[in-house]
Amino acid sequence: MGGGIVLSSLEETHRFGEALACCLKPNAILALSGDLGSGKTSFVQGVAKGLGIFSPIQSPTFIYLNVYEEGKVPFYHFDLYRLKNESDFWNMGFEEYFEKGGITAIEWPEKLGETLPKHCLFLQFSHAEKGRIIHFPSSFDSEMLDFLKKWH
Repeated sequence: MGGGIVLSSLEETHRFGEALACCLKPNAILALSGDLGSGKTSFVQGVAKGLGIFSPIQSPTFIYLNVYEEGKVPFYHFDLYRLKNESDFWNMGFEEYFEKGGITAIEWPEKLGETLPKHCLFLQFSHAEKGRIIHFPSSFDSEMLDFLKKWH
């Protein structure tokens, strides 16, 4: 994968998320890191479309979580940008969403420190000269690896 996957436009970021959604299994957790404006929410919009969700997707910055149930599986979209500390997340009982048979996307997962489940797929978004780059700092199964090789 070398330097990651370069996505040159908003549309390509959406398409990548949509295509990746087809590889995700129930209870998959996507941990999305990167600066503001680096493409995390755009990617989430694509994942939602790939899951058959056509409601408008926006980051739940002030409420932490948006739940979408009209797709193939439930989709849980967290934005933890304003979270003060990881204990607040666990005290609100949000971990129940990790095992409800849906797909979870977490923007700003670093707010949870080392307490995220081990089976998360980490995606690191960064700005590129034209568009953005996504790096995959975690390991993943062979089906996902095949998908990434084909996309690349």
